[in-house]
Amino acid sequence: MNKIDIRTVEVVQYIHPLREGGSLPAIVKADDGFLYVLKFRGAGQGKKALIAEFIGGELARAIGLKVPELVFMNLDDSFSKTEPDEEIQDLLKFSVGLNLGLHFLSSAITYDPLVSDVDALTASKVVILDSLISNIDRTAKNTNLLNWNNELWVIDNGASFYFHHNWKNWESHLTRTFPLIKDHVLLQKATKLTKAAEKIKQLITKEKIDEIISKIPEDWLESESDDFTPKEMRDAYIKFLNTKIFMIDLLVKEADDAR
Repeated sequence: MNKIDIRTVEVVQYIHPLREGGSLPAIVKADDGFLYVLKFRGAGQGKKALIAEFIGGELARAIGLKVPELVFMNLDDSFSKTEPDEEIQDLLKFSVGLNLGLHFLSSAITYDPLVSDVDALTASKVVILDSLISNIDRTAKNTNLLNWNNELWVIDNGASFYFHHNWKNWESHLTRTFPLIKDHVLLQKATKLTKAAEKIKQLITKEKIDEIISKIPEDWLESESDDFTPKEMRDAYIKFLNTKIFMIDLLVKEADDAR
């Protein structure tokens, strides 16, 4: 099994914002010469959205889905001082430090359920993944999927794990299924859910979950508004994911019934 090796790069140029996203992600250039979509720690959902994006992306990669490379991106305070737009200026100011970047897929197009093609097994994997991580944001209205080089790529998992916005009640989410899967953009094409679930159970092991959670930057888990320590949060993510894998057959039935 491939080990996770997340690179850390420095932002050297802010190019332009992507205004279709509510959190104002941006195209930036890093010191490795590549372009990235930068997700900011200072945006609306803050560091928790970065954690969800990271865990969801690495789980997707682990089960064989196409995901742009994720990197940790250091942003210094120089960019906010030269930015004329006040909204972006504030965002840059509050995002100094470690952020998350996705490799920019040049000329990729947004997945369109009416014209884009996807095979049944891939669709089924995405549906089950989103059930596992309680991703409420992969609908026909906002697919958060790309077509690039005739392949489906998974992006934008930041709306997942919504239990972490209220740690006091997080354990009540452990036994819940995910009824919102009925709105999933790929549900009608997900005709191999059982086969996908078998593959996912083989690939998302306890060891893989531990490895992914261990890679979350400590800084992202520190919060003045949460009573949980970073270790308690890591333990909670691990318990949540292991519990969801244990109940995967129930999630498959729910998705199949909805389809």
